[in-house]
Amino acid sequence: MIFFPDALFPDDHAAERAAAAPEPVRLHREGEVAEADWAAARAVIATHRRRFDAALAARMTRCKVLVRSAAGYDNVDLEAFGRAGIAVCNVPDYGTTEVADHAMALLLALARGVVVADAAQRSRPGSWDWRVAQPVARRLRGARLLVVGLGNIGLAVARRAAAFDMRVSFYAPRRPPGLELALGMERADDLGAALAEADMVSLHVPLTPATRGLFGAATLARMKPGALLVNTARGEILDLDALHDALRAGRLGGAALDVLPDEPPDPAHPLLRAHAAGEAWLAGRLILTPHIGFLSPDAAADLRRLAIRTALDALRDGVLRSCVNAHLLDRARHDAR
Repeated sequence: MIFFPDALFPDDHAAERAAAAPEPVRLHREGEVAEADWAAARAVIATHRRRFDAALAARMTRCKVLVRSAAGYDNVDLEAFGRAGIAVCNVPDYGTTEVADHAMALLLALARGVVVADAAQRSRPGSWDWRVAQPVARRLRGARLLVVGLGNIGLAVARRAAAFDMRVSFYAPRRPPGLELALGMERADDLGAALAEADMVSLHVPLTPATRGLFGAATLARMKPGALLVNTARGEILDLDALHDALRAGRLGGAALDVLPDEPPDPAHPLLRAHAAGEAWLAGRLILTPHIGFLSPDAAADLRRLAIRTALDALRDGVLRSCVNAHLLDRARHDAR
């Protein structure tokens, strides 16, 4: 049985059922999941809605593979599932272009003063004053963009930025040597030094213990004065208090965020309160979107197709497509011998 414990889509998942046949598919939407469903599942297709921890892994006694139906998998305890012998796979090839497009849209809107100009037209319909965008508008051609993290999405953003004649560099210490030569882009070996030179920074690292809070007060202080920051990765990578202070002090030129540490956020947070109130010091310098970077009908169709394919590849052929805990599975097998 392939189990969807938090089925997101409103239909009966007819396409998934047809692809899986004769393997049954079971959907669950509301309330507690029955113990029998966890125990019977041979594959589980997981969303962001619950934490998949050691206790849950222990209940999934027949499970061969947990498919996280997204690129991110920070709500899954990889160690625990590795010890339980359950492979964890993600879907890194869904939504890549959507998120990259959204990152560029945020960067363009921020750099060209689109939001502040639109707000001025709505508040003063009869006006037509280009000076409203003057404090924030800037040229992209020749500006240096630092891409932090060069996975699928980071690379897609780098390619798009290059098409705007930006000077693109990347910080990705785990990527193999020579990648910069293949891409024709500059590699940064020191994050702090790269931040000091970058006019714009776009975040594309996964959320891990090493990246949680990576962009805190100390890191933001190393950014070039007036630089722009875009985050379409995970909200917890960026300290919202530190961002408020950096924007309020004028050290950063602006920020555009599709993700926040808490979603939905606390509207009482000083930065969000200032944004909602339209405070003058923040005008045109902060853009917020509610985690929509992945969004499109095409991306949703890809996600469903690729998630069920990943589960079936594991169950039918023993092929682990994009397994993110393979090293932990190997360790568990070694320890069992």
